[in-house]
Amino acid sequence: MPLPAEFHDIAKRVNNWGRWGEADEIGTLNLVTDAVVRAAAGEVRTGRRVPLALPLKEDGVQSGMIPGRVNPLHTMVQINQEIFGPGTVACSDDAVTMGLQAATHWDALTHVSHSGRLYNGRPASTITAHGGAEFSGIDKAPYIVSRGVLLDVAAAKGLDRLPGDHAVTPEDLDEAAEFGRVEVRAGDIVLVRTGQVQVYLAGDKHAYGYPSPGLSVRTPEWFHAHDVAAVANDTLTFEIFPPEIEDLWLPVHALDLVEMGMLQGQNWNLESLSTACGEESRYAFLLSAMPEPFRGATGTPVAPVAIL
Repeated sequence: MPLPAEFHDIAKRVNNWGRWGEADEIGTLNLVTDAVVRAAAGEVRTGRRVPLALPLKEDGVQSGMIPGRVNPLHTMVQINQEIFGPGTVACSDDAVTMGLQAATHWDALTHVSHSGRLYNGRPASTITAHGGAEFSGIDKAPYIVSRGVLLDVAAAKGLDRLPGDHAVTPEDLDEAAEFGRVEVRAGDIVLVRTGQVQVYLAGDKHAYGYPSPGLSVRTPEWFHAHDVAAVANDTLTFEIFPPEIEDLWLPVHALDLVEMGMLQGQNWNLESLSTACGEESRYAFLLSAMPEPFRGATGTPVAPVAIL
């Protein structure tokens, strides 16, 4: 099914191609300036650190719905081996095979394409089997540190978790910002809490993925208007799944990554952060979410930490 006119209309309104030059490969991360980071450091008041990553384990969030996206397979390759001879220091080493988007992760700008194009108008054919992403691979985003803002949509509605058919709208984001008494600024990384990760933490990975609340196709315009640098949430699919518009699959991915050039993250555990922000009555913090610099990769595992 071709992308509908509604999608293309939104795409025109949020498009950032050429905004930072024809050679740009990092999109809205350009908004994270030195001044933004200096201001973000000022959000640290208590030093309380809140980890936001799910454990990397074989029984992870992936259920087989996406071919090839395997949960981490951990193998010991040497155990207490005296590699320099008897009586010397013994070493233990391990190896992991996993999908780079298997658990808590960032999607690179090359994670999806539409109409044969990637961010900044580059051909989707620049992603190859052996070289990966020639442009805008995750290695082109060497650091992701900025002011983080939690928009706790579920808590703002007085809920532990949004229902599975809830599409998070711009109005919901405004409501959550008002609930947290926080202003979203240019260069911020916005974390949207739905509470959906509770389903996975309770042991039901299938119900975690489907049906799932998530971002509406209307939200990219909100992020574009606020000059947000990146967005992450606590769901498998990021956007509402099944889609709010019948047979229009992953439109928010295409608008965020391809049109806007805005990184997005999935499977972030925002439960402890929700508690911490509620206890301290503030919803802004310093966020460190450094990508692993896999050259040419279209995504990366990440172990984010919010520092209040």
